[in-house]
Amino acid sequence: MPLSERKLIERIRRMSGRRVHFGHGIGDDCAVIEVRKDHEALVTTDFTLEGIHFRREWHPAGSVGHRCLARGLSDIAAMGGEPRAAFLSLALPRKLPQRWVDQFFSGFLKLAKRYTVQLAGGDIAESPAGVLADIMVLGAIPKRRAILRSSARAGDFVYVTGILGASVATLELLREGKKPRIAAHPRHFHPDPRIAVGRYLREKKLASAMIDTSDGLSIDLQHLCDESRVGAVVYAESLPRVRGPRGLDFALNGGEDYELLFTVPNRKLVPNEIAGVPITRIGEIVPGKEVRVASADGRMKRLKAGGWEHFR
Repeated sequence: MPLSERKLIERIRRMSGRRVHFGHGIGDDCAVIEVRKDHEALVTTDFTLEGIHFRREWHPAGSVGHRCLARGLSDIAAMGGEPRAAFLSLALPRKLPQRWVDQFFSGFLKLAKRYTVQLAGGDIAESPAGVLADIMVLGAIPKRRAILRSSARAGDFVYVTGILGASVATLELLREGKKPRIAAHPRHFHPDPRIAVGRYLREKKLASAMIDTSDGLSIDLQHLCDESRVGAVVYAESLPRVRGPRGLDFALNGGEDYELLFTVPNRKLVPNEIAGVPITRIGEIVPGKEVRVASADGRMKRLKAGGWEHFR
């Protein structure tokens, strides 16, 4: 079973390091965060729940920790921001081995180090059932420079980073009882948030609106269109997707890809690659409220929001 709360917090403190670069971290009731007067703070929270977002028999503890933090970092990337600190509330079953907890934090802290993110605090509790993790990530961005979901306009082109559907394709293998090699399926087990891409789009003033594809392209594009009060057309043949008979369905509705979906005014040029990540134009913003998908022969149909949504 895990160590006592006090000892576990001290163990995590040693693992994450005592030095902080933003103020004062683990050890008091609150972390002290320095925010410069010319910057705004970004704050996001996300749950990682056993049985919903992962299964211990499928996902190594290090992958669970990595994915937990990646969820929050991807939200910061979708705003064009820079992550600064993370806060983690973690509820653990009494019979959970300490080795699992250590590996969870190893995966979590390895990703945090890559993006210079300090684990600044959180909470530890006993869970009556599975593992429950609530991540909060604090980021920073120059004033009035955050890329919102609400600024897309008719005539903008729609772009996406990377490949869509890779995570759910791996999930299908797990559901079928197969054991895919972890190193061969990084977009599922160790997704890399597109922080550098989001930063580039913000610095170059390219993106008019942006969201990450945590729930699936179809539902996340609908979110963006709803906030911007516009419609969209997606060109099915243009979608960068995994191979296979269900590649298109996975690309549209898969979720947990943590790619960036963004719009750009049609007069602006977008590189084919940013920070080593492929960029693909997949559609355009149109007047109205309907989101549609166009097949190769030009036929249009309504794109139903078929990605992940709790309680649906």
